[in-house]
Amino acid sequence: MIAEGKVITSSQELGQRLGLSSAQIRKDLSQFGEFGKQGTGYNITFLAEQLRRILKVDQLWNIALVGAGDLGRAVANYGGFFDRGFRITKVYDIDPQKIGQRIGGFIIHDVASMAADIRKTKIKIAMLAVPAADAQSVTDKLVEAGIQAILCYAPVSLKVPESVKIQYIDPVLRLQHMTYYVS
Repeated sequence: MIAEGKVITSSQELGQRLGLSSAQIRKDLSQFGEFGKQGTGYNITFLAEQLRRILKVDQLWNIALVGAGDLGRAVANYGGFFDRGFRITKVYDIDPQKIGQRIGGFIIHDVASMAADIRKTKIKIAMLAVPAADAQSVTDKLVEAGIQAILCYAPVSLKVPESVKIQYIDPVLRLQHMTYYVS
């Protein structure tokens, strides 16, 4: 809406764009404060700023990317993280032929130095783009190093302490979900 030059929006318009009811929009936003005025709506710039604050993306989060294979390369080369508050700062791999090489403007570091690097730089978020067979052992090292959130591309269920948050991205699972709706 900001890119469209809009200044004010309503809960109805937000609901239509997001596929939610206007009542749900109002209820959800009210959990965090008052952002609009009845009959007037929401100032879009103010609402966007408040949502960035609530989601804690009003700051830049440093990210460790583990895995420099095809998927890791794609992630490292993706340019959409920075504008959304995320910056890959370190890339790690176990393959000696990849260590020291560059991808997406990053030098690939040896996974052996990962825990010490993460502790020293106080990185809190990691993206895991390693084979499923290696995912748990790498996760254990990340947790030990102080990582608090992991975005996992491997098709596995990881075991982590309750304090560590994990999100999974499994394209095959998502494709299977979509085939249910294809006629």
